[in-house]
Amino acid sequence: MKRSFFVKAGLVYLLIINFGAQAIAQTKPLSEAMAATVLDIWQDSLNLDPANPKPVKWAYDQGVILEGIEAIWKRTNSDVYFKYMQKSMDFFVTADGGINRYKQADYNIDNIKNGRTLLSLYKVTGQKKYFKAATLLWDQLKKQPRTQEGGFWHKKIYPHQMWLDGLYMGEPFYAEYAALIKDDKAFDDIANQFIYMEKNARDAQTGLLYHGWDESRQERWANPKNGVSPNFWGRAMGWYGMALVDVLEYFPQRHPKRKALLDILNRLSIAIGKYQDENSGLWYDILDQPARKGNYKEASASCMFVYTISKGVRKGYLDHKYFHIAKKGFQGIQKEFIEEGAKPGQINLKGTVSVSGLGGKPYRDGSYNYYISEKVITNDPKGVGAFLLAASAMEIASKDL
Repeated sequence: MKRSFFVKAGLVYLLIINFGAQAIAQTKPLSEAMAATVLDIWQDSLNLDPANPKPVKWAYDQGVILEGIEAIWKRTNSDVYFKYMQKSMDFFVTADGGINRYKQADYNIDNIKNGRTLLSLYKVTGQKKYFKAATLLWDQLKKQPRTQEGGFWHKKIYPHQMWLDGLYMGEPFYAEYAALIKDDKAFDDIANQFIYMEKNARDAQTGLLYHGWDESRQERWANPKNGVSPNFWGRAMGWYGMALVDVLEYFPQRHPKRKALLDILNRLSIAIGKYQDENSGLWYDILDQPARKGNYKEASASCMFVYTISKGVRKGYLDHKYFHIAKKGFQGIQKEFIEEGAKPGQINLKGTVSVSGLGGKPYRDGSYNYYISEKVITNDPKGVGAFLLAASAMEIASKDL
């Protein structure tokens, strides 16, 4: 009898302990649990392959991570996150404001991305080295090669091409820097980048935007009639959406082209909702072909769409009716892509395609088979950064909306 009592009591105690552990885990926001993983696996700098250490490049992947970390810092005011941002940039920024492992003459718009973290560090610390480093990136944009109508080339090695990715890499920094130095004329150019991209890459029937556009029509991946690439890649549209809501935060309220950006965001959000998987709330790697063999639900695009819609609604750029898209998407992300991390209090993000591009060597032809051939991995920096942003946006929205 006594033994039976103690066994039952022990089971009850274990249940209480387990329930308490779950409750503690649940009180920690997912953004912070993901950030704990980041601060653990990328302690010193962003090394994509810890098993094969090599000099770290000045690369946009880190900028996406750091913006996610910054979002948590702003919400929590914890020095841990700010110090991580500063340490990460100090790895590259010299005392006189140079940037190690950065070459302006490459005219690679991906290299602009980290400039937003430099501006944040400058605004908080007042250290001029961060502003000088950011000015190198501003100067790159001023000299960046352009299409005939004025759109930034994606890279010097990809002449005459605009990619959706490039809007996120360049425009939010362009807008934030212009607002800081009060260069109002720059906002015409910033708005035009989005206008040109939509005009040249949007498919009227679906509302989706093709990954890239080649004004010369010379690339093998380019449609000879209109120059667009063959497919609607999820993450590319995710980059474009995040760029819009981030730029609008700095875009002058009375600027005549602000409405054009809001209209583009509205059209984009309609398309995002249209191609959201009804059952899971997620989005596929190739957005308009969910049933095709090999296609899969992709984490980074799903996180980017959640961030775009959530921030757009919270900031008043979008009608509240769109918020259900973000809410359903975030629920799907948690169910499909989140797993426990290697250590207590950490989580992992599964399901991010490592890379997808156009042209180059070996040649990427933009075909469906090309996109689905790229590796899908856990804790890819681009996916993790997008998740940090999406989770933070949803955590803030849960209080504000």
